[in-house]
Amino acid sequence: MTLILDPPAAPTQARAAAQRSTTPPRWWRDASATLFWAVLVGVTGLWVSGGGIQELGTLGGALTSIGRLTGLLSSALLLIQVFLMARVPWFEQAWGQDDLARTHRLVGFTSFNLLLAHLVFITLGYAAESSAGLWGTIVDLVVNYPGMLLAVAGTAALVMVVVTSIRKARARLRYESWHLIHLYGYLGAGLALPHQLWTGADFLSSRVATAFWWGLYAVCLAAVVAFRVVLPLWRSLRAPLRVVSVEAAAPGVSTVTVGGRGVEGLDVRGGQFFNWRFLDGPGWTRANPYSLSAAPDGRTLRFTAAHVGDGSARLAGLRPGTRVLVEGPYGRLHAGVGTRSKVLLLASGIGVTPMRAILEELPIGTDVTLVHRVRRRSEAVLGDELRALAAARGARLVTIEGTRVTTRSSWLPAQAGHLTDEQALLEITPDLAERDVFICGAPAWMDAVSAAARRAGLPADQLHVERFTY
Repeated sequence: MTLILDPPAAPTQARAAAQRSTTPPRWWRDASATLFWAVLVGVTGLWVSGGGIQELGTLGGALTSIGRLTGLLSSALLLIQVFLMARVPWFEQAWGQDDLARTHRLVGFTSFNLLLAHLVFITLGYAAESSAGLWGTIVDLVVNYPGMLLAVAGTAALVMVVVTSIRKARARLRYESWHLIHLYGYLGAGLALPHQLWTGADFLSSRVATAFWWGLYAVCLAAVVAFRVVLPLWRSLRAPLRVVSVEAAAPGVSTVTVGGRGVEGLDVRGGQFFNWRFLDGPGWTRANPYSLSAAPDGRTLRFTAAHVGDGSARLAGLRPGTRVLVEGPYGRLHAGVGTRSKVLLLASGIGVTPMRAILEELPIGTDVTLVHRVRRRSEAVLGDELRALAAARGARLVTIEGTRVTTRSSWLPAQAGHLTDEQALLEITPDLAERDVFICGAPAWMDAVSAAARRAGLPADQLHVERFTY
């Protein structure tokens, strides 16, 4: 392991303070989770009041009633998932990208499994009370029941989304393709609505039930339209953003600076990310998430991205003056979530970009250590900037070089294989438990270093991680 230590320099006069934002407290996440559980309890209560328990007396009635309940819970979870996809700023910043992505995935797969259970139980229940047999019942349900053909199409759309969300399938898809397919989740939710309203007794059993379900759909639709469509367009039309410059930060890496009057109205912190769209031709409809690589100064936004797909490869060809649409800012990977006076920033590869922005925004004189893990020093993205910034802000920069350990899951290079992961962390920062720790990099590397930090005694609320895998 090669450690290159750039010693801290004396603090210098700070430039103009970066724009500060109000970070939603963590209890917002707990409150929203409670609300989501309340929705599921409400769904179950409406099923009970609609006679769900009374129908359990016969085989056909029991199967049908269980099918109704699983379908209702599946629908509610699907709407919750759509709401989580809506990028509502307060929820997104309260949960953070990492927790939100895990919750979105868990809710999505649970909803899909309940949907499959709904199809099986409803079909078996109807077949048990019909003389048409199983296949005759299936044909009758699909062809003769109102809205069922649309529901079948919606189910097919959801199947496509779920299949492409399996990790092995996602690994074989480009981000742009996966993003396009994932939008079919909205289509699936929309196509299921007519079936539920026309044939779903639980939707129409009472005014309360009708108001409840229409209210859920209305809230989810309003959130998607407001925060995924209207807000970005309004910001762009009110105060257009444009590309100011594009620079090659390293081979296969571009730094893009965006400016315009619209930057002034953004409540953003260094380290947060936006979904970016560049109106320069084909492909502009697909947004790509990139973190800021410089602290916001109220005039410009800057990000640095590696060319890993069609969307990011286009960045090198952007021309100054190109119009830009942004959604955000998103994420909790910024200094505002910290609770300690000391900070440890850990990054691998291109993951150093949000860390650079956090370092730049932290007050001069803050006890900061930035660890950058790279294979070779020549591959250290923004290396010169990091060294100059660390010196100017009195921070310590540690560059760790070398190919990875192959004998175990580790965040260390092979040269440091004789150390445990937590020993290496404690050698760099013996006071680890007194620091806020921010981590960004490749998923497996982040998992390894996060686990090491926890084993070394870091409290969970001082660990801040954000993943950008899709």
